[in-house]
Amino acid sequence: MSNSETSPPIKAIFFDIGGVVVKSPLIAIHAYEREKGLPKDWLNVLITRRGEGGAWQRFERGELELYPFYSLFGEELSDIELGNQYYREWCQSKNVDVPSLPKSVKVDGRELFGKMMRSNALDPYILSAIHKLRESKKYRIVALTNNYSAQYERIRDTPPSKQGAHKFSPEAELEFLGWGVATGGPAGPKIRALFDGFVDSSVVGSRKPEPGIYEYACKANGVSPNEVVFLDDLGLNLKTAQKLGMKTMHVPIGGSRKAVEQLEQLLGMQLLDDENKTSKPQLGGKSKL
Repeated sequence: MSNSETSPPIKAIFFDIGGVVVKSPLIAIHAYEREKGLPKDWLNVLITRRGEGGAWQRFERGELELYPFYSLFGEELSDIELGNQYYREWCQSKNVDVPSLPKSVKVDGRELFGKMMRSNALDPYILSAIHKLRESKKYRIVALTNNYSAQYERIRDTPPSKQGAHKFSPEAELEFLGWGVATGGPAGPKIRALFDGFVDSSVVGSRKPEPGIYEYACKANGVSPNEVVFLDDLGLNLKTAQKLGMKTMHVPIGGSRKAVEQLEQLLGMQLLDDENKTSKPQLGGKSKL
């Protein structure tokens, strides 16, 4: 957590969605890596190192439609030469031994993305914190997320058709992604109702860690960066927030309760229910809204 003795009063708490409010999609990526016999984080490193022109990054900014994204995402993640190069460099940067690297891999972009999107169980500790923060009426509670609402709406409103080799049914595709009737889309209405404001990368046209989306979120919610605490699971996203003047808290996989306890200390208020204070930390589980 970053902090400053001279900071102004906190007026807003910004929460990431995937990896904070709901279970991290990295869990699904790691499971898929095991299925494919890939070293842990091989795919995650390749996704990240593709940079702002990568399929994932472009999709989060709303620049790619769903089926072109599936195709390009799978193609990029099947680039064994580039993937191994990036992974070697990543291991060296972490000062860890390079494991045995794959000689070939075929990633199905649709299959992987579907697994990631269906990994969406709510985190009970974060949920408790949000409820108590909203009840206090002391802070503006905002979601700041790399998300896909723009694409969801276009899929939902598209008539059945044929997309490449796929026969496209919007209802079936949304159910496949976990965006069907039960959820109402990625971060659907029930999740959005938790927040006073909801900032979605695919709508804004900018994604974390690009400074523009943070600046947009602050302006849209009437706060300055130094009046914000931001919780995210990715250090890269937190670095930009810190540079802009936000206080930050890292929420690693399995570390949400500790993060909420840190937030309690910072704000001087109880955010966990008594049952959550005594229960064991979870990697993810079903929680009621």
